[in-house]
Amino acid sequence: MLYFDLRRLDEGPIAVDGRLESSDPVWKDDDTRPTGSVQVTGRLSAAGNGRYYFSGDIEGSVTGECRRCLADASSTVSEGMDAMFAEPGDDEILEDPDVYELDLRAGELDLRPAIREQWLLAVPATLQCRDDCKGLCPTCGADRNSVNCSCPPSSDSRWDALRIPNDSGV
Repeated sequence: MLYFDLRRLDEGPIAVDGRLESSDPVWKDDDTRPTGSVQVTGRLSAAGNGRYYFSGDIEGSVTGECRRCLADASSTVSEGMDAMFAEPGDDEILEDPDVYELDLRAGELDLRPAIREQWLLAVPATLQCRDDCKGLCPTCGADRNSVNCSCPPSSDSRWDALRIPNDSGV
């Protein structure tokens, strides 16, 4: 459960233990969605004057293509999360990027938008199938993890100025 009754929060802190599914409508079309769901654990409490504070963790996994060889790759995302929710008109605090506007008329606090944002910040920009991935041959396109192609090593003369000369001066 990632929705909380504000009246219940005013009575004391609430333990959070829920999942944000990859099929949830909070995700946008171009978002990097989790494989399955994002597990959310933590604590939600009132912080006075129409403010509420969440501190916890999010964890999930993401799959995609390896940046080097285009094979399937996956990564686990595990991130701590702190967020403040404040009512409109609290302009001083709402300027902070970790503060989310709270609609008090709804009577509920919805953690999903904050979780989505934290997830998107925590997901790696690129994935790699393994640390020693050799990638694709730039000449013939062979996957160098599974095939030893006979293409000569490619070099780009634009990088020559950065080469360190060996003992022979070359």
